[in-house]
Amino acid sequence: MELTEVLAQEFGLKVEYSQNIINLLDEGCTIPFIARYRKEMHGTCDDQTLRAFADRLKYLRNLNEEKAKVEKVITEQGKWTEELKTMLANARTLTEVEDIYRPYKPKRKTRATMAIAKGLEPLADILIAQSKSFEIEKEAEKFLTEEVTSVNDAIHGAMDIIAERISDDAELRKELRKLIEEKGIIVCELVENENSAVYETYANFKQEIKNLPSHRILAINRGEKEKCLKVEIQLNQELAVGLINKHFKKNNDDTDKIIEETILDSYDRLLFPSLERECRSNLTDKANEQAIKMFEVNLKPLLMEAPLKNNIILGLDPAYRTGCKIAVIDKNGNVLDTTVIYPTPPQSKTEESIAKLKMLIDKYKVDIVSIGNGTASKEAEIFVAELIKHVSRPLSYAVVSEAGASVYSASKLGAEEFPDYDVSLRSAVSIARRLQDPLAELIKIDVKSIGVGQYQHDMPQNRLSEVLTGVVEDCVNSVGVDINTASPSLLSYVSGLNMSIAKNIVSYRAKVKGIKNREELLSVPKLGPKAYQQCAGFLRVVGGNDILDNTAVHPESYEATRKLLKLFDMSEEDVKNGNISNLSKLIELKGEEKVAKECEIGVPTLNDITKELLKPGRDIRESMPKPVLRSDVITMEDLKEGMVFSGVVRNVIDFGAFVDIGVHQDGLVHISQISDAFIKHPSEALKVGQRVDVKILSVDLAKKRISLTMKGIEKE
Repeated sequence: MELTEVLAQEFGLKVEYSQNIINLLDEGCTIPFIARYRKEMHGTCDDQTLRAFADRLKYLRNLNEEKAKVEKVITEQGKWTEELKTMLANARTLTEVEDIYRPYKPKRKTRATMAIAKGLEPLADILIAQSKSFEIEKEAEKFLTEEVTSVNDAIHGAMDIIAERISDDAELRKELRKLIEEKGIIVCELVENENSAVYETYANFKQEIKNLPSHRILAINRGEKEKCLKVEIQLNQELAVGLINKHFKKNNDDTDKIIEETILDSYDRLLFPSLERECRSNLTDKANEQAIKMFEVNLKPLLMEAPLKNNIILGLDPAYRTGCKIAVIDKNGNVLDTTVIYPTPPQSKTEESIAKLKMLIDKYKVDIVSIGNGTASKEAEIFVAELIKHVSRPLSYAVVSEAGASVYSASKLGAEEFPDYDVSLRSAVSIARRLQDPLAELIKIDVKSIGVGQYQHDMPQNRLSEVLTGVVEDCVNSVGVDINTASPSLLSYVSGLNMSIAKNIVSYRAKVKGIKNREELLSVPKLGPKAYQQCAGFLRVVGGNDILDNTAVHPESYEATRKLLKLFDMSEEDVKNGNISNLSKLIELKGEEKVAKECEIGVPTLNDITKELLKPGRDIRESMPKPVLRSDVITMEDLKEGMVFSGVVRNVIDFGAFVDIGVHQDGLVHISQISDAFIKHPSEALKVGQRVDVKILSVDLAKKRISLTMKGIEKE
């Protein structure tokens, strides 16, 4: 079956849609562009489906390449057969292809290859094909040489050859692999050392492989890597050997014993160790993909959190001995002022710090204080709550994650952006900007440092970066980017652009004192027609020459958009002034398909254009929950069992979710406490940034643990 048909079947698409997606990808179109501006060609697949399609296409093409290599190598050996051709054609995974290739793969020196070199392969063939009257010792005498000096050596050499053949049998390996997946048990033993206490949960641990959750696999792997755990897979040998016997056991009693011994040797020495390694590797791969998926699920809502635009924000990076770093930013994120205060121990200069911040707040008319949630955050929060009582203007605060802020501050990008500030002051700026526009600020940081996943440092880093970069691209392009204010970092994630072109855009807009329309982009060095096609619809020109340039309408659809407006006696001026509120109703009355046909576009594109015309310049994040703003503070010591809080989900993991209830320490809602209805995974019910009501189950002050539940909360 051709790739087009295979992918169409797997993704439930029409064959023509499958082929169109392949063609678009091969032409160099990006996922955001295909998802947004080629809907008619793929049946309105979303970006996640298209990314999964692209990943699968890459895998299948690699699979076909491997099949071609295997066929070439076996053909060159003169061993290619119709049976192998059929087996290879039916192989659906790289593992199956590797199994088929295994007997023909050049091997390092093994007991079997040494026996073959001694001329014992014919004896192995005879031993497998023997009959009842056959006397193996008598036949083995024919193979005695200077190298094979005894009948026993000859027989054992033949057994080694058979053992390797058994181990190399593709169908048998497939069946045994399935048996391990269904009946295998993972067993852990604790190894006593200075770090082993962390892994006490896995002392004398046993669990069926098929029921082993991903987070547990990764925990076991880490424990093994840190030499705190001894890990092995166990399988009932009788079941496995019985499976092998169906393939190889013959009928003579004497030779049966030899074959049985050979089967046991093959299983214990070759097959099981190899399949155990494979199984552990497969478990790790699946667990990694699940962990990466969770990172992806958590990252998107974090990046898409509602921005607090049009606010003057004071960023506070908490610390003890070195003081709290302060940065005030204007409504566009530009730094107005910086300083350092010492309200926390050991200095505890509270009054002096209040006076200094009060002056900044009055001078710049600060609206919100953004506090990083790292070291000394609790003390800083208490200080800010006290500060609010001393200022005359309305002021609130929010605690934001400072994960990765230090990474950004010490990065080349941070140094380029703020060459005159030290590392700690850059962190304060980042903390302020995270509240003002989370997406624009967080994309400057290596997304692996943002801290919304599990075991991210244990993941295959290339794969993790690939997936997370895709998430960032989807978020940036779904929101759109102001071409005249965006940083090079933000522009570099726009469809069709890279950092080099992004920097050229920034240089060009400075030279012309602001880009007036999208078409000007074609004057930017290295931004050619293809890049323009991919990026133009995602870049916004606010206050430019054409209102359509401040929408997600692609320039290639401008003519169709103007036809649409003309069809209902409307103009671009009406769009600018918001006088087209009845457009959707008029289209509905006339008929979507008829209108789309008259405008020479598809219905999906018509719907997208209509949405953009009704709200030009809209930010889709405005519909997301706003950050939690506070004016007072509570501590863990204030918490009591049964208290109910409104909290914000900070991280969703395999066994539950961490929720911020405003006490500096996030509480855990175990999966069993999320819903009365059955859910397989916490992500089915919760996502990062979501507001939820939770009740205190228990508080452990010594271990700084808060247990929460979402059950049994009476709604007012």
